[in-house]
Amino acid sequence: MNKISYLSAAALLLSSSIFAQKEEVPKNWHQLDKANTGYYGISIDKAYDFVKGKKLKSKTVVVAVIDSGIDTLHEDLKPILWTNPKEIPGNGKDDDKNGYIDDVHGWNFIGGKDGQNVKEDSYEAARVYHRLKSKFGSVVPDESSVSAADKADLIMYKKAQQKILGNADGQDDHGFEFLALKRVQTNLMASDSILKKAIGKEKFTGTELDAYEATTDDVKKAKFSLLGLMKANDALEQTNAEFMEGLNDYVAGEERKNDAKQNPPKEYRKEIVKDDESNINDRYYGNNDLMASTPFHGTHCSGIIGAVRDNGKGVNGIADNVRIMMVRAVPDGDEHDKDIANAIRYAVNNGAQIISMSFGKDFSPEKQWVDDAVRYAESKGVLLVHAAGNDAKNVDSTDNFPNANFVDGKGRANTWITVGASGDPKNGGITASFSNIGKQEVDVFAPGVQIYSTIPGGNTYGNASGTSMACPVVAGTAAFLLEYFPTLSAKQLKYVIEKTAQAPDIDVKIPGTDELTKLSTLCKTGGIVNAYEAAKLAATLKGERKASKATPVAKAKTVKKKK
Repeated sequence: MNKISYLSAAALLLSSSIFAQKEEVPKNWHQLDKANTGYYGISIDKAYDFVKGKKLKSKTVVVAVIDSGIDTLHEDLKPILWTNPKEIPGNGKDDDKNGYIDDVHGWNFIGGKDGQNVKEDSYEAARVYHRLKSKFGSVVPDESSVSAADKADLIMYKKAQQKILGNADGQDDHGFEFLALKRVQTNLMASDSILKKAIGKEKFTGTELDAYEATTDDVKKAKFSLLGLMKANDALEQTNAEFMEGLNDYVAGEERKNDAKQNPPKEYRKEIVKDDESNINDRYYGNNDLMASTPFHGTHCSGIIGAVRDNGKGVNGIADNVRIMMVRAVPDGDEHDKDIANAIRYAVNNGAQIISMSFGKDFSPEKQWVDDAVRYAESKGVLLVHAAGNDAKNVDSTDNFPNANFVDGKGRANTWITVGASGDPKNGGITASFSNIGKQEVDVFAPGVQIYSTIPGGNTYGNASGTSMACPVVAGTAAFLLEYFPTLSAKQLKYVIEKTAQAPDIDVKIPGTDELTKLSTLCKTGGIVNAYEAAKLAATLKGERKASKATPVAKAKTVKKKK
């Protein structure tokens, strides 16, 4: 899953660099204007001044967020949730006859009809490796010895085997990192226990810990360890309990990866969802529980897009007249292609005009299903915005799914934007150290470091970093533009956002290194999204969007998953 991680690999290995202090930046730095404030934000207030100066009125835009869930009771999100106008809440009936019972604010494709929900799941590399191992065996055959029909599977198997068992040199780097991770976990659990006794309460925030004056050496050491990692992961607003829960979930995920070397992954999803995963036409599964047990990620992303503006609470979202449709399809682990394909189709069929997708993985065995859904979205004029990933890799040459390239070789999606994460010199640099890059595959950069937004709890807020945060910044910008320029087509939205991306006036670091370069070498546009410049260009265009019509439920060909 291409989401924020509580601890980066460098942090897990206790690199001393994680304790480097970042300057304090405004909580809304990502929305600020560079010329007026010095921060490399998206100039959203300036953009609002521009549309107000033209006396433009907004129209409501529906943004689907395909993610882990959402806090439907949050004070800054509850007013802007999409509500299905044809569904009567809680009556246990499919009032609008769309196949999904009581889908009032969206749908959960990783839940069971009995109310259970998928929380953690396996990783796609492990699923692919063990499925194809039974077909090809432990010793990978030569490509010349297999049929043309099996060649794609064999290539995928080779990649999965290398991912699971080790790198090209036969070294198991992940095994080393996992042992280091377990040591970190043990040390932090001990530090947490020491601090609870010293502070005199079971729960305290990172901010409270920062202000606490330790008086003994063991407490000072414990504070240094826990506080350092909380700061490194922008988690000062979290409690120690929340942070440790995140750490433990992360460790559990890495343990599942480590276990996959020997054992087939547990089928978490199958035991709960109970659909026929091999059949893309079996699509009416899941439940309407959007909060489930993992709403942090989706709640944070949704707030970035559209948390109620100027209500005196928490944060201002980027767009001021949106409705957020949550489509839950992303577990703590890797999402399944079938769920993503159906999530995209559900969003389109229920009126989403923009889809925000902050997830990703290294393998996509049923990419054709996802591609078909993307083509469907494009045919209905829907803009898809996707996070580039957090591995500091070049996705021009390494796999990152889903992506705009169709697996059948017939072109690429024309209403798709891939987003890298930017920061500011005051919080680590213009390019986020974790962000994936790609001159061909990453379209633009957008703020994704220390982004302050809504988090679960009803009235709570906090920072998070990742291309997962940069993606909804772009989706929110697109929603703002469509609100005030409602005749713009999805292709025009993509054009306006990319054409007006602003090149930073300084060189940037190649993520994962100290090497400097121009941003133009790291992404297609060489720029950071800017809402003001985009609005100015949008105002000059003649819109191409066709009048909206009722969207029929899509039909899909029956395709059986390979065994």
